[in-house]
Amino acid sequence: MLPIQGRSFTQTDDRQRVLDATDIVRLIGDHMALKPKGREFVALCPFHDDHKPSMCVIPHKQIYHCFSCGAGGNAIGFVMNYHKMGFGEALKYLAERAAIELTPWKPNRMSGMTGAGGSADGDEPDESSSRAAMLGASGTAQGFFRAILNHGEHGAAARAVLESRGVSAEMIELFQIGAAPDKWDGLVLTIGAKNISIDPFRAAGLVKAREQGGGFYDSFRNRVMFPIQDQIGRVIGFGGRRINDADEPKYINSSESAIFDKSSTLYGLHQAAQEIRKTRIAIVTEGYMDTIACHQHGVKNAVATLGTAMTAGNARVLRRLCDTVVLLFDGDEAGQKAAERAVEVFFSEPVDVKIATLGAVTDAKDPDELLKRENGRAIFDEVLAKAIDPLELLFAKVRRQIGGGGLSARARIVEDFIARLVDLGLERVDKIRYQLILKRLSQITDVDWETIAGLIAARRAKVRPAGAPGTFGAAPARVEPKSFGPREVLLGCILNDPTLQLSLQEEDWTLIEPETFEDVDVRRVAEAISRLIVDEHSPSLAAVLAAAEESGVQRAATRLSAEVDRMTESSPDRLGRLWNERLKDARAARSRGARADEGLAAGSREETFTERIERMRAVRSRVGDDPRAVPRPGS
Repeated sequence: MLPIQGRSFTQTDDRQRVLDATDIVRLIGDHMALKPKGREFVALCPFHDDHKPSMCVIPHKQIYHCFSCGAGGNAIGFVMNYHKMGFGEALKYLAERAAIELTPWKPNRMSGMTGAGGSADGDEPDESSSRAAMLGASGTAQGFFRAILNHGEHGAAARAVLESRGVSAEMIELFQIGAAPDKWDGLVLTIGAKNISIDPFRAAGLVKAREQGGGFYDSFRNRVMFPIQDQIGRVIGFGGRRINDADEPKYINSSESAIFDKSSTLYGLHQAAQEIRKTRIAIVTEGYMDTIACHQHGVKNAVATLGTAMTAGNARVLRRLCDTVVLLFDGDEAGQKAAERAVEVFFSEPVDVKIATLGAVTDAKDPDELLKRENGRAIFDEVLAKAIDPLELLFAKVRRQIGGGGLSARARIVEDFIARLVDLGLERVDKIRYQLILKRLSQITDVDWETIAGLIAARRAKVRPAGAPGTFGAAPARVEPKSFGPREVLLGCILNDPTLQLSLQEEDWTLIEPETFEDVDVRRVAEAISRLIVDEHSPSLAAVLAAAEESGVQRAATRLSAEVDRMTESSPDRLGRLWNERLKDARAARSRGARADEGLAAGSREETFTERIERMRAVRSRVGDDPRAVPRPGS
């Protein structure tokens, strides 16, 4: 039998205290937009490319579950998966949110059990621990850069730059702005003085190895430093703006690493997330200073791309937080190209997108300059009010092209444009928007609706393999998870109503014997249920999730419970009938298997599940509740 992960169920441990203090609806709602649906909430799932809300958050069970990709679990599992944290990191994060002090706990190598900050695999380093080390290194570097900015001599030049740009002390504090000294080894010397490993600093791109002579040097020198934070405020990278105009380039960012993915990161998201969720609108600017200027003048839902065009990763982050994204461009030629790129990125996303250009209202070169002007905020608001649907940019371009050509050229332009829309994901657009796009196309091309629909179908046939599913104007079909057999359904029923296990006869316990389940994660769910029963605790879903540190086990338990919920429509009466039906089916299957094994010798009988439970209870009564002393099932 596989060892059961987790600490003793007889203990009221840290993880249960943290879970009891955490409202999963508020937790997930702090990370993405939730919409009420009956007794539950729904959202776009952050764990796959979701275009139609398929993740539900269930308050009365304190779980989340995606019916499309199968992701699910409790609050700890969500934090682990969303922020790519280890179990200990996630527990610590939630404990800090709930103002709970964790109990020190050292992992026991013999038992394989862990405490608040441990790893399921003992002390061995893994990807999560290396990520944690890199995050720690980034935090150390942030403290160093902050200290340099406040230093009388080394921070003077950086402070002068910030003052000349009108950045207030409040914004310096809010965005944790710092400075890199004008020397090659400022951070390197600090790392040595603290007697800490330089490896995570190198992995995070903060220092580099010298090509000759050995040793390291700072990656950022003589620059104003802008920490790049994730949604919960962890420093994952830095942007450095030059202090000396002769230095090139003007801005440099941290190199990509295990903690920093530039294509899915937005500057200022940590500061803006709450306002974005409140207003359901995100304003995307083109640079750090533009975002800071927006916040300084009360536009607190502004973020910025990291010196690149808007990416699909950026779009996925924003669509989970809001209903509308306003892309703010300067209005020059580069801004127009960026606007066209944004159309491609957001075309099939389930979020409204608008393009706002300064050039349509003002001669200011960027939002930072505009907001510093007298009455600048009022003009800024006018720019936002005149934002347009980005599709209009493409339609206008097609209209201009059609107006200057003959019939053959016009036909080719229309066909090419339709092909482009299909390639951008026209079939993922919702039905109403799909109809509006076709109607608009008909108007600007003077081609009837039916002909355009036929061209779309023809293009679709070229780009989709034969037999592939999907229809235009609708979301992709849901991928049905692998169906559960009768015994798996029994586990799901027990998770939803633990009292059902009391109706099992002695011979029925073999039906939920952990070793008999092929799926490893389902087997661990069965083990957790059996362990709870041994400890005379209710084997509820909440109790199983509280015991599980592995995301796969949480996902399996949540899916078992959610699928049974779906089958019974959360009705206790239907749950009882389903239990009786599947119990009958499982007994029949066992009977067929028993008849096939009648030739086995009678002396080969193994210990039954009931006998094993009683044996474990007897041992527990002798040795007490020390988790290190209690043998595991099968021992």
